[in-house]
Amino acid sequence: MRIHNIPIFALLLTVIFVSCGKKESAPDPWGANNSSDVSVPASSLQLEDIITNGELIMVTISGPDTYYEFHGRGMGLHYLLLQNFCQHIGVSLRVDVCKDTSDMENRLKSGEADVLAMPMKDKVDDLAECLSNASGNKWHWLVNQSNTSLADTLNHYFTADVIKKVEAEQSFWLSSASVTRKVYSPMLNRSKGIISEYDYLFMKYAPVAGWDWHLLAAQCYQESTFDPRAHSWAGACGLMQIMPSTASHLGLAQSDIYNPERNIAAATKYIAELTGRFKDITNPSEKMKFVLASYNGGSNHVRDAMALARKYGRSPYLWDNVSEFILKLQSPAFYNDPVVKSGYMRGSETADYVARIWNRWMDYRGVKGGTMPVPSKTQSQSTSVQTPLAPGVPAPHPSAKRKAKYQL
Repeated sequence: MRIHNIPIFALLLTVIFVSCGKKESAPDPWGANNSSDVSVPASSLQLEDIITNGELIMVTISGPDTYYEFHGRGMGLHYLLLQNFCQHIGVSLRVDVCKDTSDMENRLKSGEADVLAMPMKDKVDDLAECLSNASGNKWHWLVNQSNTSLADTLNHYFTADVIKKVEAEQSFWLSSASVTRKVYSPMLNRSKGIISEYDYLFMKYAPVAGWDWHLLAAQCYQESTFDPRAHSWAGACGLMQIMPSTASHLGLAQSDIYNPERNIAAATKYIAELTGRFKDITNPSEKMKFVLASYNGGSNHVRDAMALARKYGRSPYLWDNVSEFILKLQSPAFYNDPVVKSGYMRGSETADYVARIWNRWMDYRGVKGGTMPVPSKTQSQSTSVQTPLAPGVPAPHPSAKRKAKYQL
């Protein structure tokens, strides 16, 4: 429900006027009220109302440039641009992911959303364009035509330089440079079979995951290169790069997230949980690959790739088949497929993640052959969300909540 700031005195006068002028109507024999209550279309909130309510609602579609989840955080240039704006005006940003533009346009016109944030090129009746100048007239966003204060503020805030700055930030966050860590050798002493100083912890907790401890060590190297103080821009921390939300879910205190033993113990607990989500995969070796992929890219995306494999006549229980569709989830033809529930994913990173860990595991065990090909970048070409508040940004007022009819 949209919450508008209407003065109480004016509201009382309106009620009195309507009550005095209302004519008596004959009772309906069926007990229905035939007073013909007229429903008034909801109008869009003005900028000051959005600020008062503490929440701005963005509608968009899933895609690499619009919105997707990456390591538990929202990504996509247009999402990041609007998040930047929301932090500037001091409100939280909610994202409702829609299937098509007609859904988004209807949300704006009905007053159930504030901004359609994606690179639109065509004009839409009854909706106002924003950011045309900032984008060099290449694309624009849309807002309700009545919301002039929001449209004007967006146009004033965003310039070509602001867009370039956010683009550069996104490029940095998606690079390995965004992970702060000291790089250690992948093996401490190869001749003695010592991988790291944490081998005793891998041996201790690997049974919790049901894995060979060498595989756990190989994953740890991929995550943090054995640096217990490693952390990423997205908030992943410690040896096994555990997200704060995942740590909370696993009962790992934030004060212990950098503790090597407790970090590894929590990670193996999470691996065991992910393993339980793939009971339909009976081959233990295959199941490990699906679990690794889920640790990196999320089990919902992995299930999407399995659904695509099944749709195209491939076994969804073999990683070689499913990894192909993990890569294809970077292409609109596949992430917009009706069987896909979670939209776009950075599949090349997840496929690479699984292959590198698997190959390092073979190396740690001294197994010749059995390696997995690491996907090249060119291979991938075939192919309601509440965001964290910025420091000092107030939480939205409880009365400001609006229905997310089309949220995935």
